[in-house]
Amino acid sequence: MKFFTLVGVEFRKIRRSRILILLFLGTVILWLPSVIHADMNFKMQAEGISPENNFFIQGFMGMAAFLFPASMVVCTVLLQQTERNHHGILKMLSLPVCPAKLCFAKFTVLLPLAAAQILMTVGMYGVSAGIASRTQDYNFLLPLSYVFKQAGSILLASIPMLTFFWLLSVWIRTPIFSIGFGLASIVPSVLMINTKVWFVYPMAYPFFVIVSEYGKLATRLSTAPIKWIPWLPVAAGITILCLLLSCFRFGQVERG
Repeated sequence: MKFFTLVGVEFRKIRRSRILILLFLGTVILWLPSVIHADMNFKMQAEGISPENNFFIQGFMGMAAFLFPASMVVCTVLLQQTERNHHGILKMLSLPVCPAKLCFAKFTVLLPLAAAQILMTVGMYGVSAGIASRTQDYNFLLPLSYVFKQAGSILLASIPMLTFFWLLSVWIRTPIFSIGFGLASIVPSVLMINTKVWFVYPMAYPFFVIVSEYGKLATRLSTAPIKWIPWLPVAAGITILCLLLSCFRFGQVERG
């Protein structure tokens, strides 16, 4: 069976699930406080950041720090459990298809899900900024080109993190433990971005990218700049290693 055929099969399975609804609800909840407390953005001018930039950056920091990683943890487990609950994995493995190819096809589906949540975040940012602009009589909307640039940066930076979450879902069969380990791995990100070795911890990547941008926007705040070396080689190594280990393990217990 061809790789893109497998990916298509996985996409059809997602349409029958509630994953996209969960992602959307999380995004709505994320931006509610920003709308309710929009007036607080004017106080941040003392830190050298404009109200519209602060409105944007605070929402995206909340997304990158917890909502987005946590949602992806749940998504990886749901993608795995959809097969395991109905013994679909056994049917798929009985077909003339390489288990590693099937594993990679399922992971590939996770990337559009990640992109979907980030696009939802961009959309809800537009709605929230529009509402805040009316209630505060101030334009909180930033150029879409800038917003999409930052959103794209977060998505690209999250790929190593997604491979790690996928590794957890493949190796840890019990959903509650897989989700627990995944969520627990997010917590140290806030601490790791303040160290010199942040690049060895993929869960910190999305948050570090947006915090680095925060430092550029707030003239009176200092944050560490992004250093592509050694980040890119380490990130590539983590991504490849996690995918290799996932493909090696995938379906072993079922074939057992």
